[in-house]
Order: sequence, then structure tokens, then C-alpha cells
Amino acid sequence: MERKIHLLLIVFLHYCGIVNAQNNESIYNAFLEGDMASWKKTIDSLENLQVKPNELKIELINYQYGYVAWCIGTKNIEEAEKYVKNAERHIHFLESVKYKLSTVYAYKAAFIGFEIGISPYKAIFIGQESLINANKSVAMDSTNAFGYTQLGHIKFYTPKIFGGSKEKAIYYYLKALLLMEDDPELIKQNWNYLNLLATIIVAFSEAGNYSLAKDYSIKTLKIAPNFDWVRNELYPEILKHYNNG
Repeated sequence: MERKIHLLLIVFLHYCGIVNAQNNESIYNAFLEGDMASWKKTIDSLENLQVKPNELKIELINYQYGYVAWCIGTKNIEEAEKYVKNAERHIHFLESVKYKLSTVYAYKAAFIGFEIGISPYKAIFIGQESLINANKSVAMDSTNAFGYTQLGHIKFYTPKIFGGSKEKAIYYYLKALLLMEDDPELIKQNWNYLNLLATIIVAFSEAGNYSLAKDYSIKTLKIAPNFDWVRNELYPEILKHYNNG
């Protein structure tokens, strides 16, 4: 009986690995094309699974993270609120079982940030919580690129009068990028890597450094020539400013 259970576990874990790879490819392609309908479909199919191992839950949170950011950006607040609640449920569970806590704390920071994005008045009540969790993330694992990305977001979106800084945000984003690029597995068909590159492009553009925004646009399009957001939105706009500067 024990051997049978062991074999079933091996088969199940192998199946989960196949599912994860398929999900990753689907999300990556959806990100390249800006196809959020397909993105949502992948999230919902994972959410509807009766059994979700912890590894799959953390993958699901990552996809929910991307989808909520898009919902907030497109002012689809009701949809954002729904997926924030779903993700927070998984985050709380993973924290309770102490699974990959550095990453879980980074997601806690991110989703607190989303709550503020949905309801800005909450910033004075929970804004510090986001920073605390992001700091806990990198304190537990100094190689956690996602934790540094969240520190970058906090600095980027916090008003200057309350400690925000575009320059400090860029520092954290570039640190996260170096950490990701140190690990070939983290940049292979990974939407988070492309999203970080796009975030850096936006940050340099917002800081008025169109030269570096242009350089990172070129770098990104060499990696992913069909990346719709950069190719058709960010890069053309940056070129206008660069050529007029």
C-alpha cells in the first residue's frame, strides 16, 4: 500500500509539472499579445481545480497578481476586487503553512498595494504594511527579485512627500533585474521578466530619462519582438520624446 501511494504521488507531481508548464506558456503568450481574456480563462480554470498543491497556489497568485494590475489599470475595479480577495485567501493559507515565505511576503506587499490602488484612502492605514512585508521578503531571501520589485513599486507610487522616490524605485527595479538575469530559469519564457523590463522602461520614461528608456525598449524587443505593449505603445511614445529632446 505504501509503495502504491508513493507511485501515485510521483504521477501526481509529474502531472502538476506538465500543468504548470502549460499554464506558464499560456500566460506568457497572453502577456505578449495583451490577451487578458485568455489570461482570465487560465486563472479561472486553476481556481476551479478541487486539489491545488502549494506550488500551484503560488503560481495562481502570480497570475492573479498580473490580472489585478491590469484590471486596476483599466479601471475595472469590481473585477479587481474579486480577484484580490481570491488571491489573498491563497496568500493567507500559504503563510499559515510557512510555504516559501519570502515570496509570500512579497505577494502580501503587492496585494496590499492593490488595495490602496483600488481605495487610495487606505494608504494611511495599510501603506506601511506593504513596506513591512516587502522588507521581510528581501530580509528572508536577499536574492528574491520579486521582493525588490515590490520595494520598487512602493517607492515609485508613494508620493514624494511621504518618502516616494523615482530614483530609488529604479534602483530596486534594476537590482531585481540583475537577480533575475543571474538565473537563466527566471528569464526563460517568464512574463514576470518581461513585465519587469517594461516597468523599467516606464520608470525611466517617467523620470525623464528617455535615452535609457529607449535602450531598455530595444533590449526588451530583442528578447521578445512581439511584445505588444512595448512594441506598439511604450517604444513609439518614448521615441517621440527622445527625438524631440
